[in-house]
Amino acid sequence: MLEKGKIGARQFTVLVILFNTGTSILLAPSLLASEAKQDAWLAGILGMGVGLLVVCLYNTLGNLYPNMTLIEYSEEVLGKWVGKATSLLYFIFTFTLTSLIFRNIGDFLVIQMMPETPIESLHLIFLIIVIMGTRLGLEVLSRSAEILFPWFSILFLLLVLLISPEIKFENIQPMLEEGIKPVLNSAIKFIEFPFLELVTFLMIFPYVNRPKEASKAFLVGTLIGGFILIMVTLLSILVLDPITTIRQIYPSYSLAKRINIGDFLQRIEAIVAGMWIISIFFKLTICFYASNLSLAQLFKLKDYRPLTFPLGMILFVYSLVVSPNIIYNINISPQAMIPFGFTVGLFLPLLLLGITALKKRRKNNKKHIHL
Repeated sequence: MLEKGKIGARQFTVLVILFNTGTSILLAPSLLASEAKQDAWLAGILGMGVGLLVVCLYNTLGNLYPNMTLIEYSEEVLGKWVGKATSLLYFIFTFTLTSLIFRNIGDFLVIQMMPETPIESLHLIFLIIVIMGTRLGLEVLSRSAEILFPWFSILFLLLVLLISPEIKFENIQPMLEEGIKPVLNSAIKFIEFPFLELVTFLMIFPYVNRPKEASKAFLVGTLIGGFILIMVTLLSILVLDPITTIRQIYPSYSLAKRINIGDFLQRIEAIVAGMWIISIFFKLTICFYASNLSLAQLFKLKDYRPLTFPLGMILFVYSLVVSPNIIYNINISPQAMIPFGFTVGLFLPLLLLGITALKKRRKNNKKHIHL
């Protein structure tokens, strides 16, 4: 195993929560509301329900191969060459996901905070920190997440409490005005972004020091992360209204601008920015870590750390190429990633699980014949 570190079940839960919220805390409200409108929160609940089932699938695979990552058991289940092909597909998925997250960071900071700063300079600063985090390993990353998670939780609670006076319940009426179809369409997008992206954690699952607790930790982290996203989406609709939520690039950031306590406590959108910076750093670093580890295992290297600098330089360029502007990143990239996400995040694990079950059945049948 290239990664020597071990993490606890609680640390694993925290990583899953931060990964789940990551970019989604800014983008999920408009994504869900784009078709479902005032029923976006219903689409969120439906999407999270399916997301939890997908995590059960990942848990089943992880428990079947408790000491192996997805890359390692892909070759064992599918054979050397087919296994390597699927492993390469997995690497392309995680690395493309890393580049899109990386681009989201630059876009948000340039649009909302530092409009005159070149995006490349912001990318360079973040890249240095991400490479450092990846090279220090999983244990250090997990401990950092454990330290910062209470701050993330406090900021989320502050947002909910301070924005509550601005809520208008008529904004979620009427329910299911256009039927169930728009809700289902929005839910499909929400399943891919962010729940199918959790396939990344199949590279981390074997490093949880108590494998039996890892499954529960994975489900709890997904549930809490999904709840935060649904709450932010619901608040965006209740405060901003569905049309404004759809039109805003970052609805949750605009939501925080509406906080007004006695004409004194105003414009504290740094709450959302703080939550987002904490969560997106960990999502970006986990994806970059999984990319490095998967490529190192694919080529049977002794250590993944020598790959961090060359892959970091490729990431710097790829993030500017894969998504040339904010409109492309918000509208085109999610649509392009849906089939890719379902292929790697759903069909590949189902294929591995199905073939494993068939092999076990054949093995059992042979035993009965010999007896």
